[in-house]
Amino acid sequence: MAKKVVTFGEIMLRLKSPDLERFFQSPSLEATFGGGEANVAVSLANYGMDAAFVTVLPKNDIATACLRELRGFGVDVSNVVRKDGRMGIYYLETGAVQRPSKVIYDRAGSAIAEAHTGDIDWSKAFDGASWFHITGITPAVSEGAAELSLEAVKKAKELGLHVSCDLNYRKNLWKYGKSAQEVMTELVKYVDTVIANEEDFQMSLGLKAESQSAVEAGELNVKQYQAIAKLAMEKYPNIKRVAITLRESKSASHNDWSACLYNGKDFFLSRKYQITHIVDRVGGGDSFGGGLIYGLNNYEDEKTALEFAVAASCLKHTIPGDYNRVSVSEVESLMKGSGSGRVQR
Repeated sequence: MAKKVVTFGEIMLRLKSPDLERFFQSPSLEATFGGGEANVAVSLANYGMDAAFVTVLPKNDIATACLRELRGFGVDVSNVVRKDGRMGIYYLETGAVQRPSKVIYDRAGSAIAEAHTGDIDWSKAFDGASWFHITGITPAVSEGAAELSLEAVKKAKELGLHVSCDLNYRKNLWKYGKSAQEVMTELVKYVDTVIANEEDFQMSLGLKAESQSAVEAGELNVKQYQAIAKLAMEKYPNIKRVAITLRESKSASHNDWSACLYNGKDFFLSRKYQITHIVDRVGGGDSFGGGLIYGLNNYEDEKTALEFAVAASCLKHTIPGDYNRVSVSEVESLMKGSGSGRVQR
């Protein structure tokens, strides 16, 4: 089991229209916090692991409230750096049926976007840790954030940490002059466990299977995933395993959800969950990442770790907000087949 897991990225103020309303259909927005890497740290803390989150936040009351909330989940935020600037924001409109969800980013000039190499003491942040998690979101925010991310993975490998990365391609963020492939193909050279979907491989690493799945039509060709995972491991020999999430989008409210994992030898395909009433899918991929890290550190085999990650993520789709507020026992109960939703008395 990992001694401590450290995650690094931007956490934002999340402003969401109430329920399933359009933006400003009523004159209010629900204010919470969220961000890919913080979401993973919260999941791990909920599972009882020693989890730390590192970021750069402004010196204001909003950021202080955010850190207070993370501490409440049991996440170590002692190495968060406070600087001048602002907190990033994202606006969310939750879709339903044929109307897709919408995300609008307001992250330019945030404290982490203005950060640079040397701003974080990585030796101190990684003290006592054995695992480091990052995503492809933070390097997309700014050139400085990209350089800081590369500095982090290099230092993590130098100190012997296992590095995981969710490629998480976000087309609306890569605006500062460098492409995702320019940055991510360098960063992934220091990664042991890669988490991705089909689009991530193509847009972040330029890797493409011979025939692509019809993702927009909600169709998946599972046979291609072992091929693309093998391709990634051949190009980057440092990669020890690739986990690929498989989302079949029937509508904004109904997705089928599963995943696969390839370790260079064995290829595992998880159980498929039919999520017919999605409450909030934002953070679904992060809950998979958190579940996978927990599973790989607590179960004897990778197939069980994969099943834990998929079940954890399935449950996240039922919970409003970015964070996955579930326990190990709840995830394991779903893994064993208890998915009826009957009242627990």
